[in-house]
Amino acid sequence: MPLPHHVAIIMDGNGRWASRRGLPRAAGHRAGAKKVREVIECASETGVEVLTLFAFSSENWNRPSAEVRLLMDLLRRTIRREVNALHANKVRMHFVGDRSRFSAALSRDMAAAEQQTAGNNGLKLIVAVDYGGRWDIVQAARRLADDCVAGRRNPADIDESMLAEYTSLAGFRQPDLFVRTGGERRISNFLLWDLAYSELHFCDVLWPDFDAASFRDSLTWYEQRDRRFGGLPSAARG
Repeated sequence: MPLPHHVAIIMDGNGRWASRRGLPRAAGHRAGAKKVREVIECASETGVEVLTLFAFSSENWNRPSAEVRLLMDLLRRTIRREVNALHANKVRMHFVGDRSRFSAALSRDMAAAEQQTAGNNGLKLIVAVDYGGRWDIVQAARRLADDCVAGRRNPADIDESMLAEYTSLAGFRQPDLFVRTGGERRISNFLLWDLAYSELHFCDVLWPDFDAASFRDSLTWYEQRDRRFGGLPSAARG
């Protein structure tokens, strides 16, 4: 099987990584933020076309306010620190999610990163922030309904492909491979529409320890899968 075109990752395990070392959770989040560059570089080097990272979920607002502030600050500083290097390596950045609750400064930084890298033709890096899979489906349905009311769409024509045009990943190939680090076996409201036929790989490595070798291991696991999409196994097809 060829390499996946699109890999989506839930970067889980920062808090547990810190706890096992007797460190505050903040130390785990900082260590996790530093790991992002290595994984992006590996994805680009191996020929992955699209990499989606789940940076902040809509449910993460329920965490203690001090931790939320830290995560927002880390996100902003990471964008500002990395955007020039990403641009130099032809990476194109996209942010998906509900930006309405972010500070004006963070929203400006995200928009500036998207604008700066808009002409790049290398790896497409999608960062999901204040994102939830159910939110994504609801906002897609609402926008489609608005277009129907306005006469731009005919409700009788609505099918899966039309609704997909309104989701956050519209225009991108859906993920071939989903990876969750940290040992949990669930998708946690991430890309619910888009993961319908993705290969789901759960690994026990905590995100701050997930490196280029771990990423390549995930690709090797994917290569061993037999993607049938409801059809027969490859041996039976032969």
